[in-house]
This record gives sequence, C-alpha cells and structure tokens, in this order.
Amino acid sequence: MATAPAAPVPASAGAGPAASRTVTYQARLRPLNHQTGSGLLTLRLRESTATITERYSGLAARLNGAPYPHLQHIHGGARGMCPPASADRNGDGVVSTTEGTPYYGPIQTTLSVRGNVTPQAGTDLKIAPKGPSVRYERTITLSPAAVASLRKGIAVVVVHGDDPRLLGRKARNEKSDVVPSLPLAVTSPVLCGVLQPMPAGGAATGTGSTAGTGHAEAACLFGAGAVLAGAGALARALLVWRRNRTAFRPA
Repeated sequence: MATAPAAPVPASAGAGPAASRTVTYQARLRPLNHQTGSGLLTLRLRESTATITERYSGLAARLNGAPYPHLQHIHGGARGMCPPASADRNGDGVVSTTEGTPYYGPIQTTLSVRGNVTPQAGTDLKIAPKGPSVRYERTITLSPAAVASLRKGIAVVVVHGDDPRLLGRKARNEKSDVVPSLPLAVTSPVLCGVLQPMPAGGAATGTGSTAGTGHAEAACLFGAGAVLAGAGALARALLVWRRNRTAFRPA
C-alpha cells in the first residue's frame, strides 16, 4: 500500500534559528514484496546531525550461508511515498529498486553500521546491518539533500534484502537491477516507511500530545473535591437549620 507523504514542515523550519532546534522524525517500517517483518526508526535532527535509533525484525536471516546483509538508506527528492504493488512494471511480482525510485527517490544518505554514509556506499554489503533483526543506533551527518527532503516531508527510509523463498520463480532467478552481480532479492526493498515529524518534545518526554493529561486529571480531581466539600457544607447547614427550627417551635 502506498504511504502518503507527511505534511511539509513550514519553510521557516529550514532556515534561521528554527534550523538549530532538534526536530524528531519517525518512520514505521512496513513490508513490501510479499515479505514479512516490521520496524520503527526514530531520527533526531539538529542542523545536519542525525541521531538514529532503529529496531526491525522478521527479515531474511541468511544469504549463501552467511548473515544476510540488509542495505538501508534515506531516500528522497521524489513523491515521498512507499511504492504500491502496481509499481512492478515488468510483472515479475517484485517492486525493484529502480521501479520504486519514482516514489521514494534516489539514495541521499546510507544507513551503514560504520564508515561511509554517502550515497556511494549504498550497495556496500560489508557495512550494511546483517541478520533478521537489528538494534541500530548511530549519530551521522546527513547530506544536504536528505536534510532538505526531511524538512519537505518527502524523506523515506528503505531497507533492502528480500527473502528469495517468498518470491516467485521468475524473480528468484533474476539479477539485481542496480548491481547485476547480485541477485534481484538482495537489492529490492523489503521494508519502507515515510519519515514524519513528531510533535515538539514527543510523547516520551511528557511534552507531546499527552503532556496536559496530568494537569487535566488534577483539575478534575480538584473540581470533584470542591463539589464534595460544598455538598458536605450544605448538609451541615441544613442540619443546623432543622435543629434551630425544632428548638424554637411554639408549644
């Protein structure tokens, strides 16, 4: 299913004092190409410095007897969407990297485990996360193009590396459309998510959408207490009035 792009951040957020603030983005990673798995990536951006925390699981575990390398990137500069199944133009049952590019755009930053994070490192299997699950944490410098895509709401996280067993026979035997020396499965997208800006502060800090909950609950409790106290005072006044009435009743 295609994912609509997030609402763009106002232009003022990309320049001047606003650009020096820390802005938090999140992408929920959902499977493509008949694959399994899911994940969540959080990116905290201050100027061009990004602190990234990512968790995913359920991907292919091994490739040719070794831990499966899952290339991953921030793409951008296009429609800011994850590609729908209809993006498969050649009918092999797989949305390849090339077929998905009109939706999520070219690589703008590589999410490697070490070293190079430029687009040129985008197909370097040696520095890609490996295995069926990952706990990825890294602080990197984003490219100017990636920062621009984030601020425009069109940055997309794409994790690559399909499980060949879940592909049709035709696709299972095809070569990669971007690195012909590799199988199609290795470079085709497996997880995808649009990076969307989170409310300032975020729910985890208590300053997001639930920040006022404690104050609201306190106000409700205070109001309820005041009502009960008022009711008690009224009852006592009524009792005194009845006693006085009885005491001064004519014989």
